[in-house]
Amino acid sequence: QVQLVESGGGLVQAGGSLRLSCVAFGRIFSRYTMGWFRQAPGKEREFVAAISAGAFDTYYADSVKGRFTISRDNVKNMGYLQMNRLKPEDTAVYYCASGPGANVVAALAYDYWGQGTQVTVSS
Repeated sequence: QVQLVESGGGLVQAGGSLRLSCVAFGRIFSRYTMGWFRQAPGKEREFVAAISAGAFDTYYADSVKGRFTISRDNVKNMGYLQMNRLKPEDTAVYYCASGPGANVVAALAYDYWGQGTQVTVSS
């Protein structure tokens, strides 16, 4: 059974930083693209960042480019999202996802999802 578990969310002031982690169980993590998505109250889930299976390619939404960094450790089956210079509009539940990733910005490209971790940025 494949399971993804996120951690690292919390409450932070605007301008602060958080590092989200995602651990994968039950699949050869290194074979799949990993993505981060977020969903704010009343809004649709949106793409944040993705990293290819071998970590050679990274992709970012324009809204987080230059502030967030995605990375992965395939030996540990871990993925990370370093979030710097956080803004109140970054407040959302953040989800990690794993999948074949033909179109990394699309949720349909991922077949397994974590339960989400809440990130709240106060102004």
